[in-house]
Amino acid sequence: MGKLAGKVAVVTGASKGIGAAIAKAFAAEGAAVVVNYASSKAGADAVAAAIGKSGGKAVAVRADVSKADQAKSLIDTAVKTFGRLDVLVNNSGVYAFSPIEAVTEDQYRKMFDTNVLGVLLTTQAAVEHLGAGGSVINISSAVTSLLPPQSAIYTGTKGAVDAITGVLAAELGPRKIRVNAINPGVVETEGTQSAGITGSEFESGIVAQTPLGRTGQPDDIAGVAVFLASDDARWLTGEKVTASGGLR
Repeated sequence: MGKLAGKVAVVTGASKGIGAAIAKAFAAEGAAVVVNYASSKAGADAVAAAIGKSGGKAVAVRADVSKADQAKSLIDTAVKTFGRLDVLVNNSGVYAFSPIEAVTEDQYRKMFDTNVLGVLLTTQAAVEHLGAGGSVINISSAVTSLLPPQSAIYTGTKGAVDAITGVLAAELGPRKIRVNAINPGVVETEGTQSAGITGSEFESGIVAQTPLGRTGQPDDIAGVAVFLASDDARWLTGEKVTASGGLR
């Protein structure tokens, strides 16, 4: 019996990177998983197929979580397909870095709509289905403590996610729904590769400051998510788990 046997989970932004790793890890521990995507159908289908090939249950569902009707449809589809909802992972996110002189309204709205509004709307849709023992896991970022230059908007969105996590932990605690955040450091994903971070001097500098001496991998974060979703974390809520190899 896996740690998540019998549970149903929705993982947003799960077509690649950290989200895909979490979806696969949840399925390996016995959960049925809804693999959400906004644009990468092929990626989400591949994740769901890999889960099915390994004997798990998964379905890929398209939804833009920054739109209330689509966030609700995502959650409703999960419940209709698997009969219940136990875990929500708010992983969908976008990022861009630029000096303050280059900040634009479009950048602001795109990042805040996905990274913050998406968390609120998807959680709003999920809470009516999450019963006692339910778990919401928000994927934040270690940038909220590292405060890297040229990340004002992105760091602002993740600071908001940290605050929302604490508020909702207090608000939903009486309903026995736990809300926690994972704050990853630099993790090697398709996004960091396409952004030129992987293999860069920036990455080398970060690794040099990281006690465990390497860049994170998606599976490093997935293991933390499994713990927070499981009954092993039944006494944890409102926590921010910095998963950064010791980078502070």
